[in-house]
Amino acid sequence: MTDKKPVIIIGAGHNGLVCAAYLAKTGRKVLVLEAADRVGGAAVTREFAPGFSVSSCAHLLHLLNPRVISELNLEGHGMKLAARDIATTSLSIDGSPLHLHGSSATGADVTDSDRFTLPKFIKRMGKFAALLEKYFSKTPPKFTPEWSNLKTMAGLGLDMRLMGQDEMRELMRIIGINIYDVLQEQFESESLKGAMGFDAVLGTHLGPRSPNSMLTWLYRLTGSVGGERGALGVPRGGMGTVSCAIASAAEAAGAEIRNNSPVARIVLDAGVVSGVELESGEIINADLVVSNADPKTTIFKLLGAGNVEAGFAHSIHHIRTRGNAAKLHLALNGLPDFRGVEAANLGNRILIAPTLEYVELAFNHAKYGEYSTQPAIEITIPSVHDATLAPEGKHVLSAIVQYAPYELKQGWDSARETFKERVIETISSYAPGLKDRIEAAEMLTPLDLERQFRMSGGHWHHGEFALDRFMMLRPVPDASQYATPIPGLYFCSAGCHPGGGVMGSAGRNAANEINAREKAA
Repeated sequence: MTDKKPVIIIGAGHNGLVCAAYLAKTGRKVLVLEAADRVGGAAVTREFAPGFSVSSCAHLLHLLNPRVISELNLEGHGMKLAARDIATTSLSIDGSPLHLHGSSATGADVTDSDRFTLPKFIKRMGKFAALLEKYFSKTPPKFTPEWSNLKTMAGLGLDMRLMGQDEMRELMRIIGINIYDVLQEQFESESLKGAMGFDAVLGTHLGPRSPNSMLTWLYRLTGSVGGERGALGVPRGGMGTVSCAIASAAEAAGAEIRNNSPVARIVLDAGVVSGVELESGEIINADLVVSNADPKTTIFKLLGAGNVEAGFAHSIHHIRTRGNAAKLHLALNGLPDFRGVEAANLGNRILIAPTLEYVELAFNHAKYGEYSTQPAIEITIPSVHDATLAPEGKHVLSAIVQYAPYELKQGWDSARETFKERVIETISSYAPGLKDRIEAAEMLTPLDLERQFRMSGGHWHHGEFALDRFMMLRPVPDASQYATPIPGLYFCSAGCHPGGGVMGSAGRNAANEINAREKAA
């Protein structure tokens, strides 16, 4: 024990666990309270049919902060990859797929010009992504005259200048526009543009023609696996093993984790945090409370909007949490046969996004509260790499489906099965015979994600990632440095800087900010 203030962390999602690990390493008494019966939040592995297990939400690892991996020794705590740097195979209507791996593209309609342009384009975009990544591991500045804020802003400006005048101009030109226009400038291949455009809108309420879709594509490019920018990894045992490794690191540092302990409210004493009350009625005292719940849930359900100024509550209320991605899980009695895809490539990430226009048309439905009748889909078959996920000789298919708006006009409880069949039909049009291999199927809509994982709107990034919710503006300007206006209350979730994905940076940054503030006090 030390004289440092004890901390309660609400939620054992991966960011909450990362925050707990870093705080516990400083000698603090840290208690993590998780509502579910297991750690991980939405980054969990669970059985959805007898013998078949799957990552519930995100199923590929590509954004996890390398500093988190090394500083918490996650590999020593059990995190392993079943596959790293897997390629992407994008299906085409005529059966000639595109194969995309790093800066190399082959097949389909890829021209000699595209093969020449792609490496140069990826290299240039990689420079921009590296600049963003540098600031993802720091507390963002505020628009105030304090020296620390001015120093960070000046550093950002200098880093942009050091890229060179042409690069700085290009970054400023493209960062807020849509990826459709950028890809049309650069490439001829419709299949290549479709695959790259899909990556820009995955998990968002954006289409390829939407502003900010270039920013979201650069955000995705900040990730790496084994030092390879943009690489994709498949965690052994599913995404839940990543969360369990972080939990193990936190416990090794001295943190305590209590599952089945849902928090009902954050307790205040004279406007200052004094602890939490569980749904069981138990009150636990603490000087600091860090919420890994999304900002809307934290302020409106756990704290109470009446405890903050109206302007702050108004800003939090208007965070866009319109979940727009669904998750399909299929238990298969054998490998599917995708038209034109060799068996050796079934472990790749497989896309149904044949053109930019296809993805844009799929998005059009979501604008009006409808699900896509021809959805864009990211498919993985993780059991190709990890036999522990399915019975011998059988497989798991995991698919993220765009677009499935949270606020569906007819309501998801009545439309879930119809949409599930529509998605299976879409996949089957590229994989004849798929239906005959299905032993069980599960569809998780944004409404299901909200109910299961307690995240507003079923948005697994806890809010749209856009220029108005970026760096010192995320989640809102008055809470951009993880501290809320309530003394002793902090955020650490994906709703904070730098954003969503299984990254861990928000948890790490929040812990560092708490330690810095307590040291300066």
